[in-house]
Amino acid sequence: MRRHLIIGIALTAAAFHLFAAGISPFTALVQRPIHLALMATLGFLGVGVRNKGRCNRAETVVLIAAVLLGCLYIVGQQAALVGRVGAATKLDLAAGAVVIVLVLELARRTAGWGLVIVALTALAYAFSGPYLPGFLAHRGYGAQRLIEHLYLSTEGIWGIPLGVSANFVYLFVLFGGILEASGGGKLLIGLAGRISSRSLGGPAKTASVSSALMGSLSGSAVANVATTGALTIPMMKGSGFRPRMAAAIEAAASTGGQLMPPVMGAGAFILATWTNIPYLQVASAALIPAVLYYTGLYMAIHFGAAKENLETAQESTQPGALAQRLHLLVPIFVIVVFLALGRSPMRAAFWGAITAALVATARSATRMDRAEWRKTLIAGSAGTVQVAAACATAGIVVGVASLTGIGLRMSEMIITVAQGHLPVALLLTALGSIVLGMGLPTTAAYVVLAALGAPALTELGVPLLAAHLFIFYYGCLSNVTPPVALAAYAAAGLAGSSPLRTGATAMGLAVGGFLVPFAFIYDPSLLLSGTVFEILATTLGAAIGVTSLAAGIIGYIGRPVSTSGRAILIVTGIALLGPGWLSDGLGIAIFATALWFWRKPKGKLGSAQQIH
Repeated sequence: MRRHLIIGIALTAAAFHLFAAGISPFTALVQRPIHLALMATLGFLGVGVRNKGRCNRAETVVLIAAVLLGCLYIVGQQAALVGRVGAATKLDLAAGAVVIVLVLELARRTAGWGLVIVALTALAYAFSGPYLPGFLAHRGYGAQRLIEHLYLSTEGIWGIPLGVSANFVYLFVLFGGILEASGGGKLLIGLAGRISSRSLGGPAKTASVSSALMGSLSGSAVANVATTGALTIPMMKGSGFRPRMAAAIEAAASTGGQLMPPVMGAGAFILATWTNIPYLQVASAALIPAVLYYTGLYMAIHFGAAKENLETAQESTQPGALAQRLHLLVPIFVIVVFLALGRSPMRAAFWGAITAALVATARSATRMDRAEWRKTLIAGSAGTVQVAAACATAGIVVGVASLTGIGLRMSEMIITVAQGHLPVALLLTALGSIVLGMGLPTTAAYVVLAALGAPALTELGVPLLAAHLFIFYYGCLSNVTPPVALAAYAAAGLAGSSPLRTGATAMGLAVGGFLVPFAFIYDPSLLLSGTVFEILATTLGAAIGVTSLAAGIIGYIGRPVSTSGRAILIVTGIALLGPGWLSDGLGIAIFATALWFWRKPKGKLGSAQQIH
């Protein structure tokens, strides 16, 4: 009974979202509540939750009935609510209180207590304003005013974050699910293997490239580790990489997928909607930083493989097997074309999903039977349940911030602590993004910091897009930042390595990504702002910079490098990522000298040290 109910709801969700995207869109207070009702129902049935546990049938029925009534009430009362703005009835307030509680419960089941605690802290802050000191103080709001703001308007639960989940995320997750189930993941890994399998550290480079491709589509670092890591981690271990290194490479590569256009995960859609910047512009601006992230990772893999004296692996994928799946690239091409033509991400995702379903049936090698289609729909819904729960809960936090004005006061505090110095404000914002990202999904972490931290950066002169990308980057990088590095922990489980040590290694491999956001804040050429010459010159210098950083972290550049030599390479990399022609010229000169010196037999510094 339960399984048939899940399949029915998953089919309903697919039909609803495809209809809204491709045939007739709904208003916000119809689309978003129905989306949440469908996803919450699946969540309370155990789809997409962390720990299904033991939930008795009566409890499940009560939860589902309550969430359906609460969400559909706002849909049915839409016209009446407009007529009684500011005069909510007892039924309005009761429905709102129920939905707020159920959203928090869904978040607890899907994302854990971290996100719930943040939301509860926000609610407590709204109530206790008059009793708080200094800049935290505000007039205070009662339960009625808070419910009206969070439930009866689009400033809270039904705000931009949930709108992005309803309009874009479901369709892209469905698209990715169809592509993966029909063999698209194996195709991308095979293509990556064709590119890099014959080079030094080939399996690890294959993991890097394939995770970049798949991660861009899935938008989840942990999900990317689970899908590509199941294939790439055994490949790396079999070619000689130690378990911890193999897991760290996959974690770093999967994390970077959220930064790689064209899809970039749910956070990028929220960024575009929040800032009112066309998504194509957001994706274009993110391209060079994403390439720099993977350049640093790729070179770290190369230097690590050379230091370990690992042999070049032979290509394992048969050309015929790839040829049978090449048509699965068509849906990806369709999405890119639609975005390039300026169509909305919703329309691009709609046609991408439709095309993926059509091409999957074109050949027997990729054709799915009825059972596989059911699994695909359920898997697609499971991914969206987590995002919808995070977005709805983040909406509570954002709603409290807008109601109390804490966003502006937080920005004032950052500026005051930084004393108007942009580098200090950037460090504070980066630290806040990483800390929040450790306990929250990337989407929720970005939403909270966008409301609290981005205004401070823009007030200090940072362009709007650069400020939001800065926060988005560090929210993503929290996936490989100990002590709570979720992508690294997932990879460690697959590799059989220590989670904490894997997280530390992954953070080292991704070190270039931690510096690139500072680079594009100070040099907008990295966000495609400037002349062609400026963009090319800056990108080349930054690419050499992340290569120097990789060599310094690994301790190898043609031969093993001593501790002092590693320090020189790291400082050189930082200089190359810094602004100004002087630092670039000095960095290139030092790097060229180091490259020449350490490649000479007499230039050997230190002794070989294996990478663990």
